[in-house]
Amino acid sequence: MVQKYQSPVRVYKHPFELVMAAYERRFPTCHLIPMFVASDVVDEETSEDGSTQRVERRCALDVDAPRLLKRIAGVDYVYFIQKNTLNRKERTLHIESHNETFSNRVIIHETCCYSVHPENEDWTCFEQTASLDIKSFFGFESTVEKIAMKQYASSIKKGKEIIEFYLKELEDEGMTHVPRWTPSSLPLPLPRPTSLSTSPPLVPKLTVTPAVSIPLLDADYIKRYLGDLTPLQESCLIRLRKWLQETHKGKIPKDEHILRFLRARDFNMDKAREILCQSLTWRKQHQVDYLLETWSSPQVLQDYYTGGWHHHDRDGRPLYILRLGQMDTKGLVRALGEESLLRHVLSINEEGLRRCEENTKVFGRPISCWTCLVDLEGLNMRHLWRPGVKALLRIIEVVEANYPETLGRLLILRAPRVFPVLWTLVSPFIDENTRKKFLIYAGNDYQGPGGLVDYIDKEIIPDFLGGECMCEVPEGGLVPKSMYRTAEELENEDVRLWTETIYQSASVFKGAPHEVLIEIIDASSVITWDFDMCKGDVVFNIYHSKRAPQPPRKDAMGAHGITSPGGNNVQLIDKSWTLGQDYSMVESPLTCKEGESVQGSHITRWPGFYILQWKFHNMPACSATNLPRVDDVLATLQVSSHKCKVMYYTEVLGSEDFRLVWLSVYAAKRCSFASVLAYGFC
Repeated sequence: MVQKYQSPVRVYKHPFELVMAAYERRFPTCHLIPMFVASDVVDEETSEDGSTQRVERRCALDVDAPRLLKRIAGVDYVYFIQKNTLNRKERTLHIESHNETFSNRVIIHETCCYSVHPENEDWTCFEQTASLDIKSFFGFESTVEKIAMKQYASSIKKGKEIIEFYLKELEDEGMTHVPRWTPSSLPLPLPRPTSLSTSPPLVPKLTVTPAVSIPLLDADYIKRYLGDLTPLQESCLIRLRKWLQETHKGKIPKDEHILRFLRARDFNMDKAREILCQSLTWRKQHQVDYLLETWSSPQVLQDYYTGGWHHHDRDGRPLYILRLGQMDTKGLVRALGEESLLRHVLSINEEGLRRCEENTKVFGRPISCWTCLVDLEGLNMRHLWRPGVKALLRIIEVVEANYPETLGRLLILRAPRVFPVLWTLVSPFIDENTRKKFLIYAGNDYQGPGGLVDYIDKEIIPDFLGGECMCEVPEGGLVPKSMYRTAEELENEDVRLWTETIYQSASVFKGAPHEVLIEIIDASSVITWDFDMCKGDVVFNIYHSKRAPQPPRKDAMGAHGITSPGGNNVQLIDKSWTLGQDYSMVESPLTCKEGESVQGSHITRWPGFYILQWKFHNMPACSATNLPRVDDVLATLQVSSHKCKVMYYTEVLGSEDFRLVWLSVYAAKRCSFASVLAYGFC
């Protein structure tokens, strides 16, 4: 498996030329990097005007590895080839290096880049990426990989410290300015290599990409708003963020949100990406991003839901108090239904995320989660009513899947004897990492040493817990039975709440595409679309026909005449139709991969019938002269083993609406997402 590393942007608040002067001082030797033994210039080339200089070096490193491993390998030093390109005119230094020693067993590649800060020409940015691929190493592949990654991670931040050290040295000598290169300038010596001095051997080497196309994060921003991350954790965050931007067309969640999913999976990028994509699809389908703006709690919740926000804990985390023992769970479920309660809890979580962002700014340190205090006084067997427990389990399941690592601590106070029964029911549905954050106090144990005052300032302990602070959390009570609703009314309400979405889902099978028919009366109308590939790969097409396709016929048994393997799969184009004769293609086919989010629009040229089609993507057949690759065969088997699933939304705008929305898109507080996409302002 190839190990990869992507750095955040390291910013030196010094001009490029001064940073290059500091960088040059690291060679030929550097007491801060004892492993760098020597380097020899292999090739050197300078342009006629002196603006560009290229140097190739062979560098030796004394690897910090077990003596036994060195003896088995038969080497004392590891040699790297390093190619540096300094462009004084463009003010960039690119450094690319790869290992020469054991190149048939281990492939190490690193690229570094010094460049001018895009927003301040007197600052300098440093970026790096790396990859490490160990194919074989005398049976010590795992050991070598661990040594390499450990040494590399420990040396990444050291590289910045070295530059800062020499910048300070230059300042002490009175050198605070180096003039920029001009065509009349004399060539300056090329700064010596950086990668081998900052990076241990047998470690990934960087791949630089222009800052314009890759959304790299500033290291100072990460520390200020996200916390102290290890270099490899930073790399996971940046790589996942980059992948999301490429597949979700710029509509990526906030960095704090991405980081929570990475932490929930111990920074396993593949696992984090899977659950994050599922959650993003869920958020879009149910419009969760707009929940705080659109959800208004029913009066019964405002009166009888015994929970609310209350200041913050000692760590600055928002504090939510829930008096569960005083809550009439049966009454709330009978009066509102399961989905209304779930939506209310989701709004609480969304509000918690917003408060975390606010507290991060207020306290000047990263605050990514909140504290929940649950008071169980009054909890008894009536709280174990089966429909109520079922609703609770459903809420836990949804919150665990979509709000990982948002709970910093859960304080459970005054747990009665019946609590172990409730805990036995709900604990299997709670993630192990979350359970570790639970602190449970029975009776009045929370009032002693190691109790509530260790986590919450005495001044804000609620009055009902023996404190002096007035708490505005409702006291609850029994919901009047006159507010209860029938089972049919509750079922209809639940259906209404979770079908209030502009998105639809459909299945796509091999030989059975899903198609949507849109009738256009006026030419120059705009068809917009927004869809997510939840599962599998498809090809997206748009067709036009002057005549309407016949709707799916039903036989005597009520089944559609056009066979479809799934109930949410619709096929409109008759097999007897001929492309180019009965209908025509108006957009080039677009291949969409699993996990991608696709948005676009089409301005119609003719009236008639337009068909949006999602078609199963078949892997290209291998030619007879070329043997198929194993990866291709496995991918084909995997794709064809299950159906594809797409979640989509389409909208049609008339020409008049097009002009009106175009003129008011900036002024409108909210307009449909797909409409805005049509005008390119997203």
